[in-house]
Amino acid sequence: MVGRIANDTTTHWGDLADRVLAGSPLTEDEALSVLECGDDEMLDLLAGTYRVRRHYFGKTVQFYFLMNAKSGLCPEDCGYCSQSKDSKAEIPKYNLLDEKRLLDGAREAFERGSKTYCIVISARGPSEKEVVAVTEIIPRIKAKYDLKICACLGLLSPEQAEALKRCGVDRVNHNINTSENFYSQICSTHTYQDRIDTLEAVRGAGLEICSGGIIGMGEAPSDVVRMAFALRDVGAESIPVNFFNPIDGTALADTWLLTPQYCLKVLAMFRLVNPDREIRVAGGRELHLGSLQPLALYAANSIFVGDYLTTKGQLPESDRQMIEEMGFEVTRDEG
Repeated sequence: MVGRIANDTTTHWGDLADRVLAGSPLTEDEALSVLECGDDEMLDLLAGTYRVRRHYFGKTVQFYFLMNAKSGLCPEDCGYCSQSKDSKAEIPKYNLLDEKRLLDGAREAFERGSKTYCIVISARGPSEKEVVAVTEIIPRIKAKYDLKICACLGLLSPEQAEALKRCGVDRVNHNINTSENFYSQICSTHTYQDRIDTLEAVRGAGLEICSGGIIGMGEAPSDVVRMAFALRDVGAESIPVNFFNPIDGTALADTWLLTPQYCLKVLAMFRLVNPDREIRVAGGRELHLGSLQPLALYAANSIFVGDYLTTKGQLPESDRQMIEEMGFEVTRDEG
C-alpha cells in the first residue's frame, strides 16, 4: 500500500529533480508527496520538474492528431466513456471510416505539424474485417505523409498486434486508465489484466507502447501513483494523461473532482516517475487547467492538437500561440 511521507514548505523539489536526473527513481511515497505538494510550493515543483523535462526533451513539443475512425457502438460498459453500451450521450455513431476519410485525416494531421496520426476505433477489440482495413490503409498513409502511426483498436491478440507491426504501425495505444485496485469501479465487462495482456502482445510484436490514464474518476491519489508506476514497469514509450471530462449521459456524468493545481501536480509526478518518457497532456486539459494550461508544458512534452474523440479541443492556432509564447517549439523530430 502506498503510504505518506512528511511534506512541508521546506521540501526541496530541486533536490528531488537532481536525484531523478542522477538515475535514482522515485519511490511510491515520494511520488505521493508530489500529489500532496502544497499549492504555495507549486512553482518550485514545476521548476524542478522542468529541469527533468528539459534534460530529455529540450524545449520541443510534439503534436498528435486523433481520428475517431469508428464512433459509438461499443459493447463495453466503461463508466467514463460516451461511446459505451450504457451511455446515453448524444454522439455520432458510425462504422469504420472509408479509405478517403482516413487519408484526409492523415493529410490534416500532417498539415497541422503533427508527428503522429492516431487512428482510434470504438470496440472491445477489432473484427477481422477491421484489422484488414487498417492494415491495408497504413502503408498508403505512410507512402504519402511523413507521419508516425499509432493505432488504438481495443483489446488485441498477439496475432493482431503482429499484423499491425507488419503493415507499418509504429505504436499502439491502449490505456490502462487507472490502477488495478480501482479498475472494477469504472468497468465490469473487461479487466485491468485484459489491458495488460494487450500491452504485452503489443510489446511482443515489437511495437512501441502508448498507454496512459484518466485522472478524476473518483480514484485516490495513491491510485494515480500506482498507475504511473505500472506504466513505468510496462515500459510505455508514450504516456497520455487525460483529465476526466464528465459527459451528460454517462455513468460518471456528475463527477467533478479536479482543480488546475492538482492537474499540474499529476503531470509533474508522471514526469518525475517516468523522466525520459513522452508525457502527453491529453483530453480535458482545456477544461480543467484553464488559464494554467501553459504551465503543463513544464512537465509534458506533447499534446493532442484539435479535437478529441467525442469532445472539442482548443483551436490549433491557439495551441501554437500558447507554445510559442511559452518559448517552446513544435517539432516532428524525435525527442
